[in-house]
Amino acid sequence: MVVATPTQIHIEKIREVELPIIDLSAERSEVSKLIVKACSEFGFFKVINHGVPEDVITRMEEESYGFFAKPGCEKQRAGPVNPYGYGSKNIGFNGDVGEVEYLLLSTNFVSISQRSKTISNDPLKFSCAVGGYIEAVRDLACELLDLMAKGLGLWVSSDTSSSSSSSSVFSQLIRDVDNDSLLRINHYPPLILTNLKHTTTATTLDKEEDTSSSPFHHPHHHDHHNNNNRIGFGEHSDPQILTILRSNDVGGLQISPENGVWVPVSPDPATFCVNVGDVLQAMTNGRFVSVRHRVMTNPYKSRMSMAYFGAPPLHATIAAIPELVTQCRPSLYWPFTWSEYKKSAYSLRLGESRLNLFRILEDDEIALPEAKF
Repeated sequence: MVVATPTQIHIEKIREVELPIIDLSAERSEVSKLIVKACSEFGFFKVINHGVPEDVITRMEEESYGFFAKPGCEKQRAGPVNPYGYGSKNIGFNGDVGEVEYLLLSTNFVSISQRSKTISNDPLKFSCAVGGYIEAVRDLACELLDLMAKGLGLWVSSDTSSSSSSSSVFSQLIRDVDNDSLLRINHYPPLILTNLKHTTTATTLDKEEDTSSSPFHHPHHHDHHNNNNRIGFGEHSDPQILTILRSNDVGGLQISPENGVWVPVSPDPATFCVNVGDVLQAMTNGRFVSVRHRVMTNPYKSRMSMAYFGAPPLHATIAAIPELVTQCRPSLYWPFTWSEYKKSAYSLRLGESRLNLFRILEDDEIALPEAKF
């Protein structure tokens, strides 16, 4: 008699942890300390009193919702992604897929203006909304990077000749006119369950296990193959310096402090979610952690998020800051240009580690950083 081999079920643990919420209107030295602590222990944090005007956010959200509400044939006019434009399901060029549609935009205003002609019936209105939003979140990103630098004891210059009052080795990279930053607007449509039986089952499961709208009071196991929880955007880390994320009131974002463990991030439209990218982990010599994360879809509600990825110029050389390299903690990564790293990142599948390609291997291996949840 032939006995079938049991199918291995991938079991994951859900852990309830609240991310730090940092008030940027508080005393600056204390804010710097809190940000450094959050970047070192979590790799993610939320900010309030962030200074991004509500009307700027509202205009960007309205334009985004308007685009995704269009018929598929009209949205396809803005695609395919090459390297910017509209995409659906396919993520990158190496076979990764997800339950997501998205707009990928350069932060260059000339590029935005040209791309807007295929995105909106009112290109000027769309490009102005995008331009205003990018300017505001870039300023927020620079402020946060300068606070990080101060918290690490790094030199931050004052420049009264520019609109920015200060500049650090981190923020200079995204203030550079040749920066390679981008804006990604993701829309995760609700999963439509096609029969009453599945709908009833999903409703019951949703009340018990919904990772997107309620906290988990007890750790438990979760099978991500359940039809009620499909992958919207697969597990990955962000390759850039810093990510500034705004989302609506529908959850789905989860972060992974260690293999097999996922922490749902509660949705809060009043905050921006900030996370460390691979480049910042390398520049801080592993002091800050670039944590892997993913997005799960919601069966009944659509999720929309707007992510600003602050990136350096292609020619910029990325290396550990000298002040953060010691005899006890030598450099963890070989220097690389952003162009080299970007090519490596986009040549791999979404979930593969890019930083490990530039890891310096020593006889006495220094432990790789990980989040301390």
